[in-house]
Amino acid sequence: MVQLKNGGYEDIVIAINPGLPEDHNIIRNIQDMVKEASTYLFNATKQRFFFKSVKIIIPLHWLSKPEYLSVKTESYDKADVIVANPYLKYGDDPYTLQYGGCGEKGQYIHFTPNFLLNDSLYNIYGSRAKVFVHEWAHLRWGVFDEYNNNAPFYVSINSGNASVEATRCSASVTGKYIVQSTTRECKYDEQTKLYEAGCKFVPDKTQNAPASIMYMQSLPSVVEFCDQSTHNEKATNMQNKMCNYRSTWEIIMNSPDFSNTSPINSSSPPFETSFSLLQSKDRVVCLVLDVSGSMAGNNRIKRLYQAAEIFLLQIIETGSWVGIVTFHSIALIKINLQQIVTENVRKDLITYLPTSAGGGTNICEGVRKGFEVIKQKYSNLYGSEIVLLTDGEDSGMSSCLTEVKNSGSIIHIIALGPSAAPELEQFSNMTGGLKFYATDTVDSNGLIDAFSGISSGSGNIYEQSIQLESTARSVAVKQWMNGTVTVDSTVGNDTFFVVTWDGITTPPDILLRDPKGKEYRTSNFTISNINLRTARLNIAGTAEVGDWLYTIQNNQTESQVISMIVTTRAASMDMPPVTVKAHMNKDTNDFPNPMVIYAEVSQGFLPVLGAIVMATVESQNGSAVELKFLDDGSGADIMKNDGIYSKYFTSFKGNGRYNLKVHIQGRSQTVRLGYRPSRALYVPGYIENGKIKMNAPRPEPSDEQIQAKLGSFNRVATGGSFVVKNVPFGGFTDVFPPCKITDLEAQFEEDKIHLSWTAPRNDLNEGQADRYIIKMSESLLDLRNTFEDATSVNTSSLVPKPAGTKESFQFKPENVTVENGTIIYFAIRAIDNASLTSEVSNIVHAALFVPPKESLPDTHSTDVINDRVNVSIIVIGAVIPVIAIGITICILYKKNRKGGFELRM
Repeated sequence: MVQLKNGGYEDIVIAINPGLPEDHNIIRNIQDMVKEASTYLFNATKQRFFFKSVKIIIPLHWLSKPEYLSVKTESYDKADVIVANPYLKYGDDPYTLQYGGCGEKGQYIHFTPNFLLNDSLYNIYGSRAKVFVHEWAHLRWGVFDEYNNNAPFYVSINSGNASVEATRCSASVTGKYIVQSTTRECKYDEQTKLYEAGCKFVPDKTQNAPASIMYMQSLPSVVEFCDQSTHNEKATNMQNKMCNYRSTWEIIMNSPDFSNTSPINSSSPPFETSFSLLQSKDRVVCLVLDVSGSMAGNNRIKRLYQAAEIFLLQIIETGSWVGIVTFHSIALIKINLQQIVTENVRKDLITYLPTSAGGGTNICEGVRKGFEVIKQKYSNLYGSEIVLLTDGEDSGMSSCLTEVKNSGSIIHIIALGPSAAPELEQFSNMTGGLKFYATDTVDSNGLIDAFSGISSGSGNIYEQSIQLESTARSVAVKQWMNGTVTVDSTVGNDTFFVVTWDGITTPPDILLRDPKGKEYRTSNFTISNINLRTARLNIAGTAEVGDWLYTIQNNQTESQVISMIVTTRAASMDMPPVTVKAHMNKDTNDFPNPMVIYAEVSQGFLPVLGAIVMATVESQNGSAVELKFLDDGSGADIMKNDGIYSKYFTSFKGNGRYNLKVHIQGRSQTVRLGYRPSRALYVPGYIENGKIKMNAPRPEPSDEQIQAKLGSFNRVATGGSFVVKNVPFGGFTDVFPPCKITDLEAQFEEDKIHLSWTAPRNDLNEGQADRYIIKMSESLLDLRNTFEDATSVNTSSLVPKPAGTKESFQFKPENVTVENGTIIYFAIRAIDNASLTSEVSNIVHAALFVPPKESLPDTHSTDVINDRVNVSIIVIGAVIPVIAIGITICILYKKNRKGGFELRM
């Protein structure tokens, strides 16, 4: 984890993808980039921040060198910066993956090796050092781009005069509007009244403007972030939309980093950046399993065997080293580290899993014994992993906290049942491990899902196990459990179908049919002599692509819980599989704050759009809540079509641990790929000494290339666990307001204003609003800062519709003269039946603009407004107050009711 000490960022992790061939120029150029960026950042932040130390993770297959150290708790999956090939051919744009909203840290920065090695890209992006600072601001401070490829121009009203400007910050950056293909000056588009398609703003190479790094860091003069004095609040960019029209420097000044540091009295960083080269190693895992007396209850020891058996036979990657320790009052080594090189090694390991329980609970003794197992082979614990499972409390856990913290080992914890030690999370938090919680509700598969979620963090998605199905339910006598599992073309190797049951040892009747009609019955499944309630089928070769149908009958004399678990791996190194990452916006939540839950669905590094995402959140008492996630830019999902599906969670059932599991389903008719936002600007060219020098047009993949060729697919992923505190005993009344409206739109229709938006949910997630408050103003800042004092719009005739439907409202603004240059801003709030009020919506404006006649094509407009205005352009700018989750901007042109065009955001 990055540390900030006396202005210096320490322990930044930059990881090279294991799929890249060895090239030490990548390492050299990373070092040069960060060293130069340190000075640039120091000056841009007014002598406050610099890069002090960086760790570079080198792939395991690169030749080892004496100067390479071993990784400790660092890994590719947790790196701040990754270096990896793009999925598509055209993808060298550096970008930062941002889930959250304004001021929230991003996930990681992605550089391609070509970006780091190809010096010809300097003319397009500027120096790598400047690009790194641009992306670091995304990652660390949660600011956003000040350009907008989807809305490159906007109407600006200055001193009553209207003009079309490039979306930029600061507005003092000079240049010309050029059609890239011909280098002639741009004309206005007759329908949009903005500049024509293909028009680019080409900046002067020599500028006086020192800002901004979040717009065009490539300009030699740019050495600052836009601040309050240089910020262009009129531009229709993501920074304005996300951060309530506040400048990047204002957001940086409000960050914890800024408040915890002071300016350094020096003209240069006090330290040169230091680098550590860390090389990945074989995966080393020791299972440390609780076998105390409480594990005998609720069938826990048998469920532990089932889950750990799946981990050893199906999840842990080939080539890994695995040992097993059990503990109660004392700890025992069941088997020392064994390398998984054959299936026989896997089968031998499962014979050492515990089958009985008894005694007290000494967690520290178990962890120390796990360390001992690893040290019998390795001189230190660096980079090793402990999977710690327990269902009990231990008052002595504090005795080994320092030892665990300094060990260099990663500890993943699995808390089983309601009494598992509350201190467990400290182990994973200190070491960067995963956190899971499993209840005693057997039809949730919680324990199996926890073990299935412990994949390698190496970044090699081709070797990691992928879960296609995990479902369980109680089946009555002689009744059937039926289902379909879709195997898509990106997966199919090492595929297992596993059926478990909790009744007597006799298996249920199983029928599995592949897409070509081949049938597998109970006799084709393998049942081990030790684990008599699990039947396993390993599909030879690569599983057939398509729908696999299963039907399982409970042939016993009483009902029992039956489950189906399906795991697989990538089908080919040539095609990255669809993957899912599920997690929460925080590990610990204090009521009444809502949780935000995310599921990121991607193929390679491209988002997968159009999937159906359902989540189950299970509380400590075993009750479960089903949620449907959205990627439509409403509610918790502020960023539309980014492949990050989101939902608020507010159904708190008490204090304690909760677990998260998501099911994803894609259908071939709806699934497609998208693009990542928060990318460095591809500069079209420059004007030097009066001459236009254009770069090659930005290469864009065709629609066919980004159309996902996935067919249908299934995925299941666990999001781990989180802890909720301060929920009132006995439940709580309505404390959650309607969710914020984020897609308000406005347009003129003759002399009326037409507003539209998506009806929000009450209590953030459910129900509908009771009424709306709409405000208008001729001042953007007045509406933002003093919403209640702005002019009210009469909404007495407006009755809220059910959540998720489109609202539409039309009215004639009073005391406003509609003419060329008119601009009016609008915002809305929703109120529920408990008089709780939502946050202020995005702010939009409707503007009328008539471009100069000489700049229009030789055609005549037919629209007339009040016999005075020849043609209207409705420009919708959006402003969003500071929020806790992410948002993107989606712009498209759409014919309006009157045959004109509206610009939607």
